[in-house]
Formats: sequence, C-alpha cells, structure tokens
Amino acid sequence: MYTLDDAERLEVGEVHDLYRRHVNKSQVSLMTSFGFGRELVDHAEGAYLTLKDGRRVLDLTGGVGVLNHGHNHPRILAVRERFARERRMEVHKTYFSPYLAALGHNLAEVMPGDLTMSFLPNSGAEAVEGAVKLAYKYHNAQRGTVLRADCAFHGKLLGSGGLTGQNQFAFPTIPGVDTFRYGDLDSVRSAIGRHPKDVYAILIEPFSASTIQWCSEHFLRGLRELCTRHDIVLIFDEIYTGWGKTGSMFYFTRYPGLIPDVVTTSKSFGGGKSSVSAYVAREPVFRKAYDNLGDALLNSTSTTYYGFGEECATALEAVNIAVEDDYPARARALEAVLEPGLARLAKEHPDAIGHVAGAGALWGVFIDGGPKILDLVAKLAPGGMAKDPRFKAKLVTCAVINALYEDHDIFAYYTLNGRNPLILGPSLVTEPDEAERAVDALGEVLGRGLGRLVTRFIKQKVSSQW
Repeated sequence: MYTLDDAERLEVGEVHDLYRRHVNKSQVSLMTSFGFGRELVDHAEGAYLTLKDGRRVLDLTGGVGVLNHGHNHPRILAVRERFARERRMEVHKTYFSPYLAALGHNLAEVMPGDLTMSFLPNSGAEAVEGAVKLAYKYHNAQRGTVLRADCAFHGKLLGSGGLTGQNQFAFPTIPGVDTFRYGDLDSVRSAIGRHPKDVYAILIEPFSASTIQWCSEHFLRGLRELCTRHDIVLIFDEIYTGWGKTGSMFYFTRYPGLIPDVVTTSKSFGGGKSSVSAYVAREPVFRKAYDNLGDALLNSTSTTYYGFGEECATALEAVNIAVEDDYPARARALEAVLEPGLARLAKEHPDAIGHVAGAGALWGVFIDGGPKILDLVAKLAPGGMAKDPRFKAKLVTCAVINALYEDHDIFAYYTLNGRNPLILGPSLVTEPDEAERAVDALGEVLGRGLGRLVTRFIKQKVSSQW
C-alpha cells in the first residue's frame, strides 16, 4: 500500500504507469501529447503552478471555473485549518449546522429578489438535478417535460447528461427532455407549444461557458415572461459563471429586476478547495414543493454529503472574499486587457483566428485555418477521430496551447463543446499585466504559423509514445 509520502515521491513515469493500470490508459495517451501531461506539479499558489523542476507556470485555465480565488487562497486555507484544529463536527444529518445556516443566509443576501431558499449538495451536476427535481415536485408530477438549449452543458450524470445538449454517447436519462435553440425566443415558444401545459421547467445558461456565447437581455427577459405566463419554473445555470467571473456577481444580475425561479452554482463557490454546490430557489417555489411535514426530507436525502461542515465553512469564506474583494470588478479589469488585446490579435492573424468572444475574465479564441495539408492530416487521423468534423480545429488549437505552455509557461485549455475555442479564463487574483503577458505570448505563437505549430505538436506526440 502506498502512503502519502510514497505518493508525493512518485516520478511522472510511475504516475503514468499507475494511471494506465488503474485509471485509464487512453487518458495517458491523450494528455502526454501536451507538455503538461509529461510533468508533475509540486505546489500551487495564486495564479501560478510550480512544477517539480521549479518552473513557474501562469495558470490561465482558472481551474475550468473552480479557481476564481486562485490556488490555495490564504483565507480559504486558514478557515479549513481552523476547522480541523478545533475538531468541528463534519456530519450533521440530525444535528443542525451553524455553517449551513449561515451559508444559506449569505446566499440569500447575495442573490436578488426572493431567491432565499438553498439546498447544498456536492457537485454542479447534482445542483442541476436538484433544481429540476424541485421544479417537477413544484408541479406535483402533473407535468412531464423539461426544456434545455441545444448547446447546453449541465453535467455528465445520467440526469444532467440528458439535459446537456451535446453528448457523444446516448446514455439513458430522465424522460421528457426537449430542446430549443439557444437565445431564440421563437424556438422556446415552439417547444412550449409542442407540449401544451406540460412543461415544468426551462433550464438555461445565461452565459454558455463551454461555447462562449450568451443570451441577450431581450431573450432572458422574454424567457422570464414566458415562464411566468405558463407557470414554468425558470432555472438559470451559473455553475461556471458565478462569483464574478464574467464581470457581474452572476451573469444574470447585470440586468436589474431579472429574477429566475432557481439558480445553480458550484465551482468557485467552494473557493478552489471545497466540493460544494447549491441551488437557490425563490421562496414560494421552494415552499410549495418541500415545505410541509410530509416532504421536508424528500430533497435532503439525495446525498449523504449534503452541506458538510468544512465544505460550508469554506464556501462561507469564499463568498465573503468574492464580495469584499469585489471579484466582478477584478474580472472587468482583466476584460479591459483581454478584450482589446485579443481583438488586435484577430486582426493581425486573420488566417488563424476566426473570431474572439467573451466577458469579464472568460474569453474564447476560435482558432481555425492553417495550410491545406492539415485537411489530409485530419482525414488520416487514427480511430474515429477522422470522422470528427472539428478534428482539424481541435488539432491546431491543441498545437497553440502546447506552444504557449512549453515556450511561454502559460497554461490554457480548449472546450469540448461547440466550436472548441481556446479559453483564456484566468483566476480573479490574476493581475492585468499577467493577462497582457498572455496576450503577447499568444501573438508570438500565432506569428510562427499554424503549420509549423502542428508539425511540432505531432512530432512530440509521436516521440512521447516511444
């Protein structure tokens, strides 16, 4: 049996071998295509990773939405260390928790309107499923249809996976899921019309982090009006975009008076340390569904780890930091660098960048193009990759990401949904001058030409297999 000390002494080759034997060997094959797949991190702080060899890497992935507070925020660490030192109670299925109570209060204070009732499971997918379950219970099982957008991403559990718009495998899921076009009110109206008086919930990401597109104010307010008229529970998924990421505390809160029936949040809600999520519901919706003696525990039995003490204590501190340090303003300061900088690169490299889009500290660079030889490379790709119409775009984007990492110590990623943009989504502790360095580095990489970048990337991929 390995001890913690044994684990921390493992070399990268040993880690790869253990992954192949006990995790997923194909994951090793994929990730060792990149420099970061061939190295190990020693420690992380703020916006930086420090590798085993001492190299410092600027992490612009933002933990894929988890790290608005950066790595190992000192206030987050202090709260967790204090909780352990004082031996506070973790599990509270029957005892009341002051941490859960206080966190519920803080969520109600941050959210607008009468979004005051919370439930606190572990992951974003659980929060989504809990919100949909709430909507179904609100209608007392008298309706059977839930609507979601064609580009939606709401998780990968069986239920949340069925509510996600782009899945590669047809797992079974909850019944009654139908689809509308993202941002298209007429499409929503048509979907409602296909199921007269049967739609119990509409689920939407006001800002789609996986495709870098967003709903207009007109669409969101129109959606609210439709849901009110037809007594449909409106659910906003802000799991990625919450806590300041796009320049407002939640994306929808930039529009005064716009109140959904339920909001889901996770990722940075846990301060980069706690696996915690929440859905926050309007009081009348929640009370109608669950606030009676017969149903009071109907929702709380959904997870053993609901509202664990240390997780709630961590989220308490994470929320206070986001408010006190004005994370929306930090995101807007990063936007002031990223928006004009990336627009400039799009003009300078029209053969490489189709367009750029984003808000706050979440930006997508849609990389495409390159020499025609890449079309042949795409056709000759192994396995089922040649059948992927986005394979060429993914290949050139991966080549750019790899060059940023290896040559500029900048860590970026690309999304798996939509048109697979390269994402610059820095933590909100990142400084504007660091964002400017990233833009300059991306310009230098693109200046080499996509053909050269891809050739290098493929050569490294081949050599890593030997």
